[in-house]
Amino acid sequence: MSLLNQLFNRGLLGQKCKTCLTLTISRIKLLQNKRDGQLKIMRKEIAQFLQAGQESIARIRVEHVIRERNIWDAYEILEMFCEFVLARVPILESQRECPSELREAVASIIFAAPRCSDLPDLVHVRNLFAAKYGKEFIAAASELRPDTSVNRTIIEKLSVSAPSAEVKMNILKEIAREYNVNWNSSKTEAEFSKKPEDLLNGPKHIAAPTLSVSQSSAVHSPPILEHSNTSLNGQQGHSNQSAVAVNNIPRLATNKPKPPSLKDQSVEPKTESKETRSQSSDPLEKARAAIAAAERASAAARAAAELVNFNFSSEARAS
Repeated sequence: MSLLNQLFNRGLLGQKCKTCLTLTISRIKLLQNKRDGQLKIMRKEIAQFLQAGQESIARIRVEHVIRERNIWDAYEILEMFCEFVLARVPILESQRECPSELREAVASIIFAAPRCSDLPDLVHVRNLFAAKYGKEFIAAASELRPDTSVNRTIIEKLSVSAPSAEVKMNILKEIAREYNVNWNSSKTEAEFSKKPEDLLNGPKHIAAPTLSVSQSSAVHSPPILEHSNTSLNGQQGHSNQSAVAVNNIPRLATNKPKPPSLKDQSVEPKTESKETRSQSSDPLEKARAAIAAAERASAAARAAAELVNFNFSSEARAS
């Protein structure tokens, strides 16, 4: 007979299912009594926060009250389903498929078992159902597929989504009336009506960056003259160019260059200042001067190499 029961998926519930369901019902009653005391304490604390004007803390605490109340309601429905299945365990054993009148209760227990950590015996009942009806039946109830019959109230109560602003406002008003708190809810209603900021995409309007005084002066000021050892024609001396660079430093500190003073004109010839300005303002002239300097450097290198070769050859001949 046991072999025939295994072939037809019968005889897999029995006394284990009854024991687990009985323990689950007893544990639910204990947890409901415990949560009743916790809810009273939390509601009283929220009333004290409202009385003291600390509405921001009350808005946070009320979410915990709503969550605990939802779990209490879900446990109450689960207790009813467990008692219903416990009374009809012989019917579950006698039929291969889950009866239609027990489908909602069985599917709700399967869905709630992994979401109720305080009810470990409910997980054992779920495993017994998996052994009888198969993994596909368990997956359909756990994933809320269209062909399942999970109770909608249990789905809503065990949801992890945050409560809406309307629900939180109603609970706060209910607590204020219960403890006779003279509370003006206009500030909290205005806070709940605010739309959350989009922190991922950032603000919609971005102000244009403003340049500081030092940055603006750096942008509008002309580039500083570079010291060079040669002029445009390769004939100017190092002393005259350094004097021109020193005289040009005060003009670069402001946004607009100042004209040279009479003292500067007496020291420098007029032709040299024009050539230096044209050199600093024209990039082409700078490039030509750099090319000329490179050619002179390469010519000096070749001359040094020839001198070394000449000295080496002369020493070789003397030896």
